[in-house]
Amino acid sequence: METTPTPPSTAMQYYDEKIDIYFNNVRRDLIAQLPKQPQQRILEVGSGGGDTLVAIKKEGLATEVVGVELFDMPGTNQQNPAIDQFFIRNIETDMPALPLNYFDVVLCGDVLEHLVDPWKTVRQLTAFLKSGGIIILSCPNIREISTWRKIFLQGDFGYTTSGILDKTHLRFFCRKNLEALGTTDELQPIRSMANYTLTPRRQSLRPFHFGLLDEFLAPQYMVISRKR
Repeated sequence: METTPTPPSTAMQYYDEKIDIYFNNVRRDLIAQLPKQPQQRILEVGSGGGDTLVAIKKEGLATEVVGVELFDMPGTNQQNPAIDQFFIRNIETDMPALPLNYFDVVLCGDVLEHLVDPWKTVRQLTAFLKSGGIIILSCPNIREISTWRKIFLQGDFGYTTSGILDKTHLRFFCRKNLEALGTTDELQPIRSMANYTLTPRRQSLRPFHFGLLDEFLAPQYMVISRKR
């Protein structure tokens, strides 16, 4: 595992407030979107404690998994031998020199909203993908109704320690914006979807509105784009 200096304490303090589950959990929502092809190489950016990569490897969904995470987390799956490589890096200032045109899948779950220039990062990550490979993006949905109500009816854009208005979020996206982020000269979106993983009760209402209210009820959106 490679390491670089951690971010300044002024930037770290907000992440220190996060509960363990923020970094240590298996992203089943991302795993569900993986191609069912065991002979594939997967890169995950924002890997947290490495739980998702370990699950992918142990479930036979990849032959090689590589993770990149901002923070070193001793005692987590970052050191698990199931992970082939794990980098502790700030991807905006020190992107690992990974092989180009190499990975079948890049996972980028709830990372881009924390970046100064997510558009540049998506371009960089695309370079690591094979032609025909996919990148899976997920971000909070700023158009979600409780956030909308707080901002427009209560006049309050107060930041919180978690959720859509998390104080570590630098960028905000609606579905259209996330789709645009996954659309470049090299990337073509093949699917976008509301992600109700965090709000299963709202998911149960979906059959009644046929998905027409997704943009107001879903706390997250996911976009899958394929490299041309």
